[in-house]
Amino acid sequence: MQNQIVPVGDQLRAWRGRRRLSQLDLALDAEISARHLSFLETGRSRPSRAMLLRLAERLNIPARDRNLLLVAAGFAPALPERPLDDPALAAARRAVDLVLRAHEPFPALAVDRHWQMVAYNGGVAPLLAGVAAHLLAPPVNVLRLSLHPEGVAPRIVNLAEWRAHIFHRLEAQIEASADQGLADLLEELRAYPGGVSRATDAYGGVAVPLVIRAGDAELSFLSTTTMFGTPIDITLSELAIEAFLPADARTAQILMG
Repeated sequence: MQNQIVPVGDQLRAWRGRRRLSQLDLALDAEISARHLSFLETGRSRPSRAMLLRLAERLNIPARDRNLLLVAAGFAPALPERPLDDPALAAARRAVDLVLRAHEPFPALAVDRHWQMVAYNGGVAPLLAGVAAHLLAPPVNVLRLSLHPEGVAPRIVNLAEWRAHIFHRLEAQIEASADQGLADLLEELRAYPGGVSRATDAYGGVAVPLVIRAGDAELSFLSTTTMFGTPIDITLSELAIEAFLPADARTAQILMG
């Protein structure tokens, strides 16, 4: 592990480059001199823990990568990283389950940073009719599940539009996090058939519906994303709840029986 640690100066310089900031831009934002920042990036000066956290905040570095930055400088991580079933996260897990149940009978699920499903409610199961068994074997990646030709994709009415929406979200995540796992996932998804198209103007360009065939009916959903506002753990900072709400009265009526 020690051999894999990237020097703190190299990490700072890489994140500054990703954010398209000059040394002067970042120095002004962090209220330090450009000379001091240059010394930090070249290793001529050793940063304090407070300085690293200030720079990380200005660079909007994800919590996981802030830990890497701190460790590279010889400091303890800012947040612990524990699995969601750890007893210390029991209250958070209950909160996740409560939110998922509150969305029933509408579909909702919780995913980690790589879109692996970690929990779901009863509204999800009916949408998975006809999905190949290998796509449901843990760990289940919900984006692969939705766009794979043996997954939900054949029943998505607006597949090209939905693919473009998913690709846009992944591109934004990769831009923000520089996560190679997400980049690999995007490359895989782009290889699936289905094309891409621009969003319709049905919702003024601010939302893209997911329209799925269910028997003789079409179910239309709008998705919302919920995240923990004050995470106390890396796992929680990367956890997102994706909820699908009816986009029309007919969908609501069908799902509510």
